[in-house]
Amino acid sequence: MPNSPTLDASVQWKISSGAIRFQEAGYRGTVEDILSSGLATEVVGLISAGKEADVFLARLNGAPLVVKSYRLYRTSRRGGGPIKVDNLAWRAAREFELMRQAWKGGAPVPAPAKRVENLLAMRYLGGEDGPASRLADLQPADPHAFRSELLAATESLLRAGVVHGDLSAYNVLIHEDRAFFIDFSDGMRVDRLGAAPWMRLQLARETLTRDLEGLRSYFRRFDADFDPAPVVDGWIADLVETWELTHGRRRRPMPGRTPDGTPTPP
Repeated sequence: MPNSPTLDASVQWKISSGAIRFQEAGYRGTVEDILSSGLATEVVGLISAGKEADVFLARLNGAPLVVKSYRLYRTSRRGGGPIKVDNLAWRAAREFELMRQAWKGGAPVPAPAKRVENLLAMRYLGGEDGPASRLADLQPADPHAFRSELLAATESLLRAGVVHGDLSAYNVLIHEDRAFFIDFSDGMRVDRLGAAPWMRLQLARETLTRDLEGLRSYFRRFDADFDPAPVVDGWIADLVETWELTHGRRRRPMPGRTPDGTPTPP
């Protein structure tokens, strides 16, 4: 059973003491976990169910919110047996921090509220009739104009220091005529944390290109195709220039050399 610094102390204790349960909580158990964690005072029902997480509509003192519950264990794909081998509570911590980083940077994401172990709460996007629609289920009135808006929103996410990692029309919600990004389980930080800048930029370039290919397949349906490569190149160039101006790390001539690099005479 893997352990990680991102796990709460309570989860680490369960692992070390053998108190971990080897069965998923199920609907009723997950509802009880949500209520006992203090994330909500009422669980309305299940919005969506996935392989790694379920999403619930809940209320906190009457105010609607969404609670995403990651499954604590995942069945081995090779063996296919009932033994659960991966603790996924760390994914909730990681996604919460990515959303918090994006939200603080002004990117269009549901405002994160609170996380407890494998549960994370965020703003509810929708109304009395149900949650906001996915982009995949809609047809824009002006595909070219909306494409520009969505690309600008994606760039704002990058400038906030986050790349989505699994962007497609299924991970974009349209709420009050505005696009919001959801599901950051495969996201990454690109604000020079954890690796050399050029490594982060290269990975960001590859991930962004893959993300835009996901959006491209949607807009191609409406004759609004585009080439992701020059878009990503422009974003990366602007990001590097911003970093250099912010951190004052423009290349300067070494002592004893002229600005073009020629050695100065003695």
